Amino acid sequence: MKAQPIASHFIDGEYVEDTDGTVIESLYPATGEVIARLHAATPAIVERAIAAAKRAQPEWAAMSPTARGRILKRAADIMRERNRELSELETLDTGKPIQETIVADPTSGADSFEFFGGIAAAGLNGSYIPLGQDFAYTKRVPLGVCVGIGAWNYPQQIACWKGAPALICGNAMVFKPSENTPLGALKIAEILIEAGLPKGLYNVIQGDRTTGPLLVNHPDVAKVSLTGSVPTGRKVAAAAAGSLKHVTMELGGKSPLIVFDDADIDSAIGGAMLGNFYSTGQVCSNGTRVFVQRSIKETFLSRLKARTENMVIGDPMDEATQIGPMVSFDQRQKVMSYIEKGKVEGATLVTGGGIPNHVTGEGYYVQPTVFADVTDEMAIAREEIFGPVMCVLDFDDEAEVIARANGTEFGLSGGVFTSDLTRGHRVADQLEAGTLWINTYNLCPVEIPFGGSKQSGFGRENSLAALEHYSELKTVYVGMGKVEAPY
Repeated sequence: MKAQPIASHFIDGEYVEDTDGTVIESLYPATGEVIARLHAATPAIVERAIAAAKRAQPEWAAMSPTARGRILKRAADIMRERNRELSELETLDTGKPIQETIVADPTSGADSFEFFGGIAAAGLNGSYIPLGQDFAYTKRVPLGVCVGIGAWNYPQQIACWKGAPALICGNAMVFKPSENTPLGALKIAEILIEAGLPKGLYNVIQGDRTTGPLLVNHPDVAKVSLTGSVPTGRKVAAAAAGSLKHVTMELGGKSPLIVFDDADIDSAIGGAMLGNFYSTGQVCSNGTRVFVQRSIKETFLSRLKARTENMVIGDPMDEATQIGPMVSFDQRQKVMSYIEKGKVEGATLVTGGGIPNHVTGEGYYVQPTVFADVTDEMAIAREEIFGPVMCVLDFDDEAEVIARANGTEFGLSGGVFTSDLTRGHRVADQLEAGTLWINTYNLCPVEIPFGGSKQSGFGRENSLAALEHYSELKTVYVGMGKVEAPY
């Protein structure tokens, strides 16, 4: 099974190779097989990509938003036409089951191109401010060259979520995917050129932890958008602050999902499973602390155990498979170490906790795992695991659970399941998180803003709000009379 691209990088409308860069081996997580070998960007490649972006951006910015939008909408159409091909590539890149990628990955990227392509004319309007005889007006102007740094859990989606608002605002982008998932973004760049995007406006370069600083510290870069871990976010934000770059940080979480005793239990279990096991638990917004009101705890755990043990683990290319492997060996080792911590700390292992013995090959599989009787101070309740590990915690009353849910440095997401919608809104209003759900979980259509608070980052992706983070206001005061001066 091979997925070797034409070359490692896509710059100025064409594939580019520089074999002086460090070799990056792309592994298929289901087997451990090397499916592609690429090279990390050398400083020369970084310079070439940024130079192409800087050269192309002014002419693109001079186009009308409507004209820019037509190109993005054509890209969306192409992505939908090739959804199967792109989904299979995403499965090879990440190990996520094809039943997921075919409905959630390239499709959400296409949604982003379509949405921002469609709202361009209205979303980028300024305002008129009457000042008596004089007046002023504002306009949204592009920032220039934007850098996107992607994560490995949704590589194609992230490439589009960052690229679409950046491009529609009149910017150019240099995008660096995760070295674990280097393949999908190259196809996105190809499709944009096919859709009519002028050369140089969307460039993809490969890299590792040494490449990011070359991009973030470059004097010609105006904006950095990162999806990644909190430690990485702190480093990138600090580096960007040194030259006062615009920054969007979409970081990690340890989000609470609260289930009250009046909730539809089966729906709540479904939400908790989606919020812990989808994409093998590798989703930043996952509700990994599931607070269940004590009176329904046993019923909840019994039904959860049965449904979890009925999940299909196996070949990600089989459409019947519901749980695929972790993205890498290292990530599986990290998750297994947390499972051992949970056991040592005294949590009750309800189900899972090991490596499936019926899965053949060298794939990086972990069983969907549920711990009960988890307490707030346990490491599995405080630290982001980023794997299929659900922690179920007991609670008695509303005030208690709100305080405990907020007792974390993270603030990305949260959820509430209850039949009392007044309480649902009341609790959501008090949870310290950027994105909340009531009686559902992890739905992120492009029409709504997505992002976190506290240590989970700042700025927003998607919706009209994203335009504010890829443009800035210019104010023009117009004097209509003679200037009076006292000297």
